[in-house]
Amino acid sequence: QVQLVESGGGLVQPGGSLRLSCAAPRSIFSISAMGWYRQAPGKQRELVAAITRGGSTNYADSVKGRFTISRDNAKNTVYLQMNSLKPEDTAVYYCNSYNYGYDYWGQGTQVTVSS
Repeated sequence: QVQLVESGGGLVQPGGSLRLSCAAPRSIFSISAMGWYRQAPGKQRELVAAITRGGSTNYADSVKGRFTISRDNAKNTVYLQMNSLKPEDTAVYYCNSYNYGYDYWGQGTQVTVSS
C-alpha cells in the first residue's frame, strides 16, 4: 500500500507557528497534486491547501494569508507552514496525494492550538 507519512503536529499557543511535513513515495509524489486536509471533532474533513505538480496553490478561505503550502520535488515532500494559528485550526491534519481519482492518505497528525 502507498504510505504517506505526516509529521510536525503538536500543541501550540494562539498566534504561534508549526510546520507540517509529508513524505510520499517518489512514484506517487512525482505524478500527483498534493494537499493538506484537516478534520476537527464533529466536522467534515476539509481541504486546507493544495499544490499541483507545477507549484500552483489553492487555499481554504479560512487559512489564506496564514498558511503556505510548498513542495520539494527532489525530496518527495510537501510542507504546510502554519502561522498565526488560531484555536479553530485545531484538528487532525492529513496529507493527501491526488492523481485523476487515485488518492492516498497519511495517518494524520494532531494540531492543537490552545492557550
